[in-house]
Amino acid sequence: EVELVESGGGLVQAGESLKLSCTHSGSLFPFHDMGWVRQAPGKGLEWVSGITSAASRPYYQPSTEGRFTISRDNAKSTLYLQMDNLKPDDSAVYICVVPEMSIGPPLTAVPLEFQWRGQGTQVTVSS
Repeated sequence: EVELVESGGGLVQAGESLKLSCTHSGSLFPFHDMGWVRQAPGKGLEWVSGITSAASRPYYQPSTEGRFTISRDNAKSTLYLQMDNLKPDDSAVYICVVPEMSIGPPLTAVPLEFQWRGQGTQVTVSS
């Protein structure tokens, strides 16, 4: 069993930044592809970003590419999401996940099916 715990969410103004963290409780973190999904009120889950295990190759959905940066620290079993130039449309609950399928291009084609997922952290961006 793996526990994923997110932190770093909050309320910011448009154009500001936040950095989310996700701690992974298991010893297999270095071998897991990891990702961030989000869910806004009244909407379904959508991919935000994913990162592969071996090469730490990042993938982004088009609306976040160039503004968000995903990274991982295998020694700390921690996943990060640096979010810059935030927009009101980025407001959502951000959830850390271990996907069932491997992360690859295009990210939006990777099924939204997860081996494990966290409880999420709220990000609210005011205009």
